[in-house]
Amino acid sequence: MRLAVVSDAWAPQVNGVVRTLRTTLGLLEARGWDVLTITPDRFASLPCPTYPEIRLALASPGRVGRMIEAFGADALHIATEGPLGLAARAFALRRGRAFTTSFHTRFPDYVAARLRISPAPGWRYLRWFHGPARRVLVATPSLARELAEQGLRQTRLWSRGVDLAQFRPGLPLPDAYRGLARPILLNVGRVAVEKNLEAFLSLDLPGSKVVVGDGPALASLRARYPDVLFLGALAGEALARAYAGADLFVFPSRTDTFGLVLVEAMASGLPVAAFPVPGPLDVVGDSGAGVLDEALGLAIAGALRIPRAAAVDHAQGFSWEAAASQFEAGIMESLGDARERRAAAPQNLSVIPKEKNRPSG
Repeated sequence: MRLAVVSDAWAPQVNGVVRTLRTTLGLLEARGWDVLTITPDRFASLPCPTYPEIRLALASPGRVGRMIEAFGADALHIATEGPLGLAARAFALRRGRAFTTSFHTRFPDYVAARLRISPAPGWRYLRWFHGPARRVLVATPSLARELAEQGLRQTRLWSRGVDLAQFRPGLPLPDAYRGLARPILLNVGRVAVEKNLEAFLSLDLPGSKVVVGDGPALASLRARYPDVLFLGALAGEALARAYAGADLFVFPSRTDTFGLVLVEAMASGLPVAAFPVPGPLDVVGDSGAGVLDEALGLAIAGALRIPRAAAVDHAQGFSWEAAASQFEAGIMESLGDARERRAAAPQNLSVIPKEKNRPSG
């Protein structure tokens, strides 16, 4: 099977979308799939405003389509809603090709948080973008329900996993942690307004607060919270040690669709404190590996009483192999749907109707 995957998010970006895509596609290749990735590194690009790590590729539907056709793709997956995703979508609709998409980011909520505007226009755009997809792959059941409320009912679960060989308890303590007062309360992720970090950093708590990650809000938060240890972006063994050396993982985000860092933290032996919102509700829920509460301080106090072993045990239920099988099933289902539709279609049609440019609302 030859699969073309189009994504505006790719290395050298460091985020959950990129890790998920690269891990899943690597597993598919190990199973015998032939995979083509069409990503910003193949094109001239510009930095995304307020998010310069993301490069906006300057690519036309024709050029992206020629790459897909030259590869001889049996299936097309569009992972993101950016310029490359738009180009691939336009090509697929023009040629009448079936495709799948995935929903990784609450784009309307991110824009609303940054620009202080209503998320409604963003949701209209997402309904328009994902509407023609045979399947929309989502990380959690609650996200599937949310998209169904937005009119996108063709969802299929594509969960996430964790590398238990990398993220584990008992690793050497990071040098940066030596001398810190316990408990060490850790957050890992992009340092940006949509991550709601101030809900955590502004709390008066015992111990030490540590933030791992980079982003546009890093300088301002460093200045406002001088008692917080900001370590910047970490990867590999350094990231694993940062997790394992802490006592608790605090996740104040209200906009993440899954929160891959939640699973990495639990695998490292960290119970979780978070708000009871989609993402934490699906990943942590009532597992006993964390506490979810609208009063984040109470969640932290409660989660500190949870044994580290409970977090490790829960994390072991998240498998990248199982997640890759879900992705694979979604692709194969979409191809089956496409074949059934072609078989049922009238045979005398010679023109594919043009798609409307935008939805009515």
